[in-house]
Order: sequence, then structure tokens, then C-alpha cells
Amino acid sequence: MCYKRLLLTLVAGVLMLTGFAGLREEFKANPRMSANNYWAYPDKDLPALTPAPGDYEPFFINHYGRHGSRWLIDPGHYRRPLKVLERAERAGKLTARGKQVLDTLRLVARASHKREGELSDIGAEQHQGIARRMFHNFPQVFAGDAFVKARSTVVIRCILSMQNETDMLKSLNPDLRITIESSKADMYYLNYGDPDIQPLRTGGLPAVDKWRDKWLNPKHMFKRLFNDQRWARDSIAKAQNMLLDLFDVNGNMQSHHDWEHVNMYDLFSNDDILNIYRYNSARWYILSGETPITHCRVDYMQSNLLRNFIEDADRAVDERHRGASLRFGHESVLLPLVCLMGLNGADYQTSDLEHLHEHWQSCRIFPMACNVQMVFFQSATHPDDVLVKVLLNEREATLPVTTDCAPYYHWNDVRNYFLNKLSNIPVIPQAIN
Repeated sequence: MCYKRLLLTLVAGVLMLTGFAGLREEFKANPRMSANNYWAYPDKDLPALTPAPGDYEPFFINHYGRHGSRWLIDPGHYRRPLKVLERAERAGKLTARGKQVLDTLRLVARASHKREGELSDIGAEQHQGIARRMFHNFPQVFAGDAFVKARSTVVIRCILSMQNETDMLKSLNPDLRITIESSKADMYYLNYGDPDIQPLRTGGLPAVDKWRDKWLNPKHMFKRLFNDQRWARDSIAKAQNMLLDLFDVNGNMQSHHDWEHVNMYDLFSNDDILNIYRYNSARWYILSGETPITHCRVDYMQSNLLRNFIEDADRAVDERHRGASLRFGHESVLLPLVCLMGLNGADYQTSDLEHLHEHWQSCRIFPMACNVQMVFFQSATHPDDVLVKVLLNEREATLPVTTDCAPYYHWNDVRNYFLNKLSNIPVIPQAIN
């Protein structure tokens, strides 16, 4: 039943509301955060981790990580606004700022040619840093000849992200036994295309699009770029699309050392920045979240991945071998996985998209190089009680499971919660099937 965990959800919602208050002020202080899934991995000022209780020590890590920062996948992001600005240039309708933006777009579009979707220099560095901190945070996991199994989707940016992490681990301990693989045979859990999900997503998106006219207003952008507002209104047929394209291009500048200094947020008012984020985040909620709009079913598309986590954890717990199971893929996988796991209340359920941003925020879940680390701890004095701590983007996360040693949880409790959830997948109404 969709609301079977209503109490847990309400408690998680209170926690999220506390943590997400002041989003507008956060965007004022750091507008790049509003880039959402284009936000460069926030690895500065990471909080200290809570020491394990008693004599518990880490011995195994279950992991799924998104590829690092990249070039935009759709070349149209660069080309569409470029064509509009070039047409305005020919008509003599650009402001001085508009001419600067046009010059920047020309340079970036030229640099991106045939690089669409590729891992960037910053993206590679993000994974090197994640591996380095993982090694130093949990040295027992990577001691001696510990075994590290790494798997990636067959997309090159994910393969290179995996390579950067495993190379760093090997440089820190040459004795590690590391295997890497990128095979279609693993795609059923690394990036599963659930055939039951797409109709739900398609059917749910109109719930977001009805907010499009309220949230996406190109008025401020037009004033910054064009010296003739009537010409802009009459000549640009898809102004909202241009607003989104420029917002994404600007947001993704932080993915490259050559462009990270570029800042075009002056094209958008503070309201624009918040509302464009709200629109993008609400779409991701429909595509990945546990909302009644899609019958609370969409995040279950990562059931295979969560089962793979459980299987690898069971094997590690049974054998008590040191090492890690590293998986590399995409934000379109990690976001629903986090929702399915209920990390930090990400399984929040609502049909109220207008106030969604007050309770559920995708930007905190899936920046570039986002990752989930489930770290397992064993004890000589309590050999039958394995503890687990979950890190989301290297920050301690909560689970919807009762515990007496937060942020640590008893693995048996977590395992039973996950298995129970996977055994109660919501039924999709026949009319949608």
C-alpha cells in the first residue's frame, strides 16, 4: 500500500523540512547548487564521520557512484540558444551583455564538438578524491590484499570514472586485488530499463508541466540579453526552452577547469533560479521518486540493484572478507535507488508539487559523482551483530529503520527492511499497463 509507512514518512518529512529550510538563501550564496544534477560534486568541508561504537571496525563497502562531471549530452543545449542569439545579433538586438554571452556560447559550443557526454577533467578528479577519502576513512577495508570488485555500465564516462577510482586505490595500496568490468551482462542491475516504468513517467509529467508557465518566466533573461523586448517576445517562439537551455549550459560550466570561472547567473533573477530548480527537481521527482502521482512505483525500478547490494553484503558478511563492491553508473539510477532505500527521507510521498522543494530536494542527492556507500562493521566481542552505516555523498545518512546506535544500524534490521519492501512492490493499475 502506498501509504503503509505514513508515520515514518511524516517523521522523515519533518527532518527534511528542517534540513531544507532556506533554500532560496542557499542559492543566493551558492547559485551553482541550483544546477541540480549538473552541480559539481560538493567535496569541500565534508563533516567528520562518527566513530564506530566499541571495538567495531569496517570490513566491507557496498557502493554505487554516478560518473563525474561531464560535457552536456545534448548538443542542442549549446546550439539552440546560440542560434537565437546569432539571429538577434544580425538584427542588432543584443545588449552589451548579450554580446558577451554570445561570445561565450560560441567558444563553449566549439569546445564541446564531438565531446557530448564525455567525462571532464574535473569529473576525473572528483573520482580520484572520492577514492582517496574512502581509503583513508576506512583503511581496514583496503588493508593488505583486500579484494575490490568494480563494475561499470557500458558508457565510457562511467568506465573512466571507475578507472580513476580504482587507479587511485591501487596507488594507495599496490597489494589490493582489483577487478574491473564493463559488460552488458551487468546492465540488468547497473542500469535496468524497467518496461513497466516508462508509461508511469510519461503519464506523470503533465503534473509538472502545469506549473511551467508559473515557474519559467524569461522576462529577466530577455532584459539582460536583448535591447528590444517586443522583438524578443515576437521573435523567440520557445523562450522557456531557451531559459532552460541557458540555465543548464551555465550550470554545467563548473564541470570544466577552462570554464568554471564563467558565471552567467546574472541572466536569471533570484526567483528564476529557485523556480527553474523547482521545475527541474519536480520533473526528477516524477521520474524517480516515490510519489502517488506514479502510484509510488517508479523507484522500484532499482529493485535489481538493491538486491545486488544485499547479495554482495550477505556474501561479505558470511565470509567476513575485507574489500569493496564498487558500481558505476548514472544519476538516473542513483536517485531512485536513494528513494527506494529511504535515505534521508528521500522516500517522501506527495502529490503537492508546489511545495515539494520544501521537503524533497534532488540537488542534495545527485550532483556530479554522487555516490552511496554502505559501510559494514564487525566486532570481535559481538561476532553475530554486524553494523552498517550509509553515506550519501560522503555524509552520514539516515534510514527508515529503528536503531539504538545511530548513525549505525544493525544489518539484520536493515536487511529485513529492504527485503520486506522489495516483497511488497506496488501494483500498477491495469489501465496503465
